[in-house]
Amino acid sequence: MRVLLVEDEEDLVEALRFGLVRAGYAVDVALDVATGTEKLYAAAYDLMILDLNLPDGDGMEFCRSIRAGEVAGETGADLRILMLTARDRLADRVQGLDQGADDYLVKPFAFPELLARVRALLRRDSGGGTAVLTVGALRLDTSRQEAFRGDRALRLTPKEFAVLRYLMGRPGEVVSSEELLEHVWDENADPFTNTVRVTVGTLRRKLGDDDPPLIETLVRRGYRLREVPA
Repeated sequence: MRVLLVEDEEDLVEALRFGLVRAGYAVDVALDVATGTEKLYAAAYDLMILDLNLPDGDGMEFCRSIRAGEVAGETGADLRILMLTARDRLADRVQGLDQGADDYLVKPFAFPELLARVRALLRRDSGGGTAVLTVGALRLDTSRQEAFRGDRALRLTPKEFAVLRYLMGRPGEVVSSEELLEHVWDENADPFTNTVRVTVGTLRRKLGDDDPPLIETLVRRGYRLREVPA
């Protein structure tokens, strides 16, 4: 899943980016509202982590403008928004949620709690009610970062895990290479490389030697995760 972090405290940015990438998320960073707006126009994000005190504007107003459709980027008004701020008054929390935030986390915070909130928000998009995704014999624990096929543990890289998580959220659907690149890789990914094809290929081998494979390739269309019974 692809996350936009809008935060101007550079030490916090680096810590959050490191932790989120390690958890398997693709993370882009904006240090102000203007850059955040540009990135929302340029790419489709699954979730935005938004500070409120930014050097060129207020995060509350930025959130409101997104919900009002005034920032009509790739994601649109359906973007999940987690406000991350030192404003801890009840009135601030109520205002943040009323302006369109999906969740509100006060600084200082524990990183595991932030991760849990991110997972909870992203489960809404995949239709999952828990941290565990199940498709046939495949089981993915997004909290523990563990994947299984039946009783067999799968040793996946963070990128392979992220690709499988995205496909398991859309079983039976055709997902294009462009969509995977947009949601699983960050803005530094080269769209003209074979990175998606190579990652899907290694993931397919780790899933097993099925014929046809669990992840099907549809020429010029993309990939589809077959819903094979457990």
